[in-house]
Amino acid sequence: MNAPVDVSFFARAAKPITSYRPYWAKRFGVAPFLPMSRTEMERLGWDSCDIILVTGDAYVDHPSFGMAVIGRVLEAQGFRVGIIAQPDWQSAEPFKALGKPNLFWGVTAGNMDSMINRYTADRKIRSDDAYTPGDVGGKRPDRAAIVYSQRCREAYKDVPIILGGIEGSLRRIAHYDYWSDKVRRSIVVDAKCDLLLYGNAERALVEVAHRIAAREPIAQITDVRGTAFVRRPGDPTADGWIEIDSSDVDMPGRVEDHINPYLTTSEQAQAQGQTCTKEEGGSGAPEANPAIKPLNFMPNPALVSKRKAPARDRSVIRLPSYEQVKSDAVLYAHANRVLHLETNPGNARALVQAHGDGATARDVWINPPPIPLTTAEMDYAFDLPYARSPHPDYADEHGKHDGATKIPAWEMIRFSINIMRGCFGGCTFCSITEHEGRIIQSRSEESIIKEVEDIRDKVEGFTGVISDLGGPTANMYRLGCKSPEIEAACRKPSCVYPGICSNLTTDHGPLIKIYRRARELRGIKKILIGSGLRYDLAIKSPEYVKELVQHHVGGYLKIAPEHTEGGPLSKMMKPGIGSYDKFKQLFEKYSEEAGKKQFLIPYFIAAHPGTSDEDMMNLALWLKKNGFRADQVQTFYPSPMATATAMYHSNMNPLKGISRDPERAERVDIVRGDKRRRLHKAFLRYHDANNWPLLREALKAMGRSDLIGNGKHHLIPTFQPITGGSYQSARRKNSTPLGKASERAAAVVKPGAKPVQPRKGQMLTQHTGLPPRQTGGATKRKPG
Repeated sequence: MNAPVDVSFFARAAKPITSYRPYWAKRFGVAPFLPMSRTEMERLGWDSCDIILVTGDAYVDHPSFGMAVIGRVLEAQGFRVGIIAQPDWQSAEPFKALGKPNLFWGVTAGNMDSMINRYTADRKIRSDDAYTPGDVGGKRPDRAAIVYSQRCREAYKDVPIILGGIEGSLRRIAHYDYWSDKVRRSIVVDAKCDLLLYGNAERALVEVAHRIAAREPIAQITDVRGTAFVRRPGDPTADGWIEIDSSDVDMPGRVEDHINPYLTTSEQAQAQGQTCTKEEGGSGAPEANPAIKPLNFMPNPALVSKRKAPARDRSVIRLPSYEQVKSDAVLYAHANRVLHLETNPGNARALVQAHGDGATARDVWINPPPIPLTTAEMDYAFDLPYARSPHPDYADEHGKHDGATKIPAWEMIRFSINIMRGCFGGCTFCSITEHEGRIIQSRSEESIIKEVEDIRDKVEGFTGVISDLGGPTANMYRLGCKSPEIEAACRKPSCVYPGICSNLTTDHGPLIKIYRRARELRGIKKILIGSGLRYDLAIKSPEYVKELVQHHVGGYLKIAPEHTEGGPLSKMMKPGIGSYDKFKQLFEKYSEEAGKKQFLIPYFIAAHPGTSDEDMMNLALWLKKNGFRADQVQTFYPSPMATATAMYHSNMNPLKGISRDPERAERVDIVRGDKRRRLHKAFLRYHDANNWPLLREALKAMGRSDLIGNGKHHLIPTFQPITGGSYQSARRKNSTPLGKASERAAAVVKPGAKPVQPRKGQMLTQHTGLPPRQTGGATKRKPG
């Protein structure tokens, strides 16, 4: 079966990235690692770099790291590419380490948004950084993309700066910033970059690089999809565009209907829900003649057919300005809704948003999203000669990366394979769709199998276990729209909410085939699936669930229902808990058939917009009923540009339309303030004695004192043991340390009873209701 994307509108809509004539420097060949120093450049015979990439992550030459992919793609186009990773941003000197780039700077904050990387959902600074050797925090600044761009400009002010990565993608328009609790300007304005490339940028970057190499001024490169830039008033490059006000796309306020001039006064009043007292019984009021009918004018069909809408490829939608959305939450929600309506590469129009006025006035212009890569182009990007390891500069004294200099993010994906990009789930709290788009871009089976063999044959330390075959979602490989015409015209934010679209293919056959072929390879002992699973899609293919459960689960399978209640689920655009129950039945059935004892690990979000205290209480009751005790809790984190973040900031639901009329607009319950956020987290961790005082107070206020007691049907007990007052989970590990586990076990027993201690050498799993893992140091207890 061919991938839907290969026969769709998108496959034939753009110039292939493999069709460009290589730049002259291709004669230097392939670098074992992209150079990070002048010494490495000299070894390669380079006198300068054509392009220098600056990143907030350590340089790991692996296709799961964005800078490695971008660097290798540019290298394959013939350019000499250097990397400056995690530079000291206190001055411009570290940015001069490789000399002046001949063509441009490429700047990114890294694989993660720098603010999310550095701060928890409670705005507390993290002490660690998984993308840094030794897991050390503080190696990148806040808002790294802006800081790095400023330093690049200081280092060589006449070199163009091209900004990319997820931090740039999610800040391409004026956006709510959770950390400063205000609306900030587009990052294009703040970073003063020449061009922003949003989304997966290979196609745009290859075109831009060749055009700059051909000496085209970057100020004139304004027609590339997937780019954003600043235009000043009167810029001649904007000539020929038809501007549409965003209110014509989606009216943010109350729509006042035009009055029909051919109605009588009484009929006009009646149409507006009013009466005309003079005509209805007033003395001397003339009687209406029923024989006289108002004229009805019908539009001329011949003229209507000639009335054409503006060409979409030359239309630009004017969003409310930065100053307007900053001061008006309704307009902010409206702008967010329009932006999400214009995300399909098949029909999206350009967007423009004014920033400043007078002498400082300028427009941020956002071209339509990039055309997704075809399967052949995905193979091209992933089949490049990656070293699949961190740069040698990070190695310890033994030349290894497994000790004090280990990079946790690399360790996690060291033996994993990315098989696809994109997500059509549209979850409102997630930024994948805003960055990668909702069109699935899949690699070929041959390319994936070749990478499995490369890991087996070339990666040091491989023990025969592939840790993941996945992507943003494990089971969206080769799924897409059945109709190219519908796919190109669709404006829905999700293909699977409120139900799975009838035009969506749900055939998991190609994925099953890859699983079977990969695990039959010589030297492959096990292939695990570590990416998030879309279980509402999985239950459409019981054969896939059986294949997954019986061969690709390592004891535990993580899935994310996120909640059990309809209110928050409708704001998340997630399926009801019934889909989880159906998947659970299949999971347990096929586990039993295989003779395996396996467990589902469900993940939930606390404090999401639209979640009431009662919703969290019901979720806690569900958790207790099903025997789950969550160790680590995820609290809603408002990432820039996400729909749920627009809800958080505006108290409105952009999914239902925006209006100033309170009767027409849906208001959303927002969980703000530390106390209420703590309460929602406490419901998820109902079993932690430190949370019981807060929960008792809340349950009494909610009129649910019946849930306080010492029976099995109660949520929390009446007694309160002596506790340390706080709970610290081990963020860096997938289990709770022994000491913490014993403290918790001691905390939940009744006074006078002997605490139940874990056995020596064992650690309790994340969900302490599950069996403890056996470790090498465990000793068996003698009977009796």
